[in-house]
Amino acid sequence: MQPDASTDFLIIGAGFAGCVMAERLAAAGWHCVVVDRRGHVGGNAYDETDAAGVLVHRYGPHYFRTNAARIVEYLSRFTGWHAVAYTIKSYARGRYWSFPINLNTFEEYLGRPSNSGEFAAWLAAVRVPIAAPRNSEEVIISQVGRELYELFFESYTLKQWRRHPRELDVSVCGRIPLRIDRDDRYLTEEFQALPAHGYTALFERMLAASGGVELHLGVDFQEARQRWRCRHLVFTGAVDEYFAYRHGPLPYRSLRFEAESFSPGQLAGREAIAGKPGFWQPAMQVNYPEPEVPLTRIVEIKHATGQQVAATTIVREYPKDWQRGEEPYYPIPAPDARAAYQRYVQLAAGEANVSFVGRLASYRYYNMDQVVGMALAEAEKLLLRYGCPIT
Repeated sequence: MQPDASTDFLIIGAGFAGCVMAERLAAAGWHCVVVDRRGHVGGNAYDETDAAGVLVHRYGPHYFRTNAARIVEYLSRFTGWHAVAYTIKSYARGRYWSFPINLNTFEEYLGRPSNSGEFAAWLAAVRVPIAAPRNSEEVIISQVGRELYELFFESYTLKQWRRHPRELDVSVCGRIPLRIDRDDRYLTEEFQALPAHGYTALFERMLAASGGVELHLGVDFQEARQRWRCRHLVFTGAVDEYFAYRHGPLPYRSLRFEAESFSPGQLAGREAIAGKPGFWQPAMQVNYPEPEVPLTRIVEIKHATGQQVAATTIVREYPKDWQRGEEPYYPIPAPDARAAYQRYVQLAAGEANVSFVGRLASYRYYNMDQVVGMALAEAEKLLLRYGCPIT
């Protein structure tokens, strides 16, 4: 099949990486074709209003946060913001715990009031002295000792990754903060917010901003390569898929989502648990670290969006092994996986006029702001290389 159309840039994937690059290149005057094999923009950050009238994140919660003012400034061209202090709980031993671990957690553990001084002294006594932690188990036991590690981290991590924490990089568990005060925020970045009208609206405005972006949904990479000739290809999918798994598939984890909605009448009996009417659980996210519980977390995103609607929707998340043909949600942050990825890095280096951008294309567990930053940087490189078209 011969290509039947031409474009300056063919961009595979309409998530953060693809949409940011399309907007930047189109704003400079280049024509961009963006394709996605799914039927919507936004990639895994896609959100929509469900049958109960609740705005939900279809592929798991996306908690936007950043310390980069330029990322906020850029995205603010396409959205207003709803400020959020993301809070979560952990459910174990038949009760809800404050999490990440902080002074409130310690008081719940003791069953009595305490103070930061006592907590710091207790931590000093139970920590396992490890000067340079080499993996996720060591980084946590070096901070809080074995009991709290086993209570909150060990089995949760095993369920999520199907690997023991000692097999995973420090970054997996080390990204969770520890505080000796009562600060129970999940995240530490200066800017924590959600797009005021949702992620999907942000992406739609981004792609429409310049008028130079042509969007095609329900089109996969193979079809796109046949349909369009291009000056430069931007690939934001899984790097091993691009090369037809020449060195075998890289390891990923996938997810299964189970959504359930509740009317105001159904929520009446949950008010004592949730702590306020109109909600099902006491926090935006509740982790379930115990091994006998198959799910890892339940998310009730209405806590974060601030949406004023009487109903609510929860989403239960079940980790699962990834199979080819399924969505690869998480690259595995482990030494053997990185070694396997290096074979694809060598292949990618030999590809002319192709940019690999994003979490899956670079096989890294990036946050959304990091992906936006990566896409902005790559777009700047391409504009330096190609300049702006003569108009």
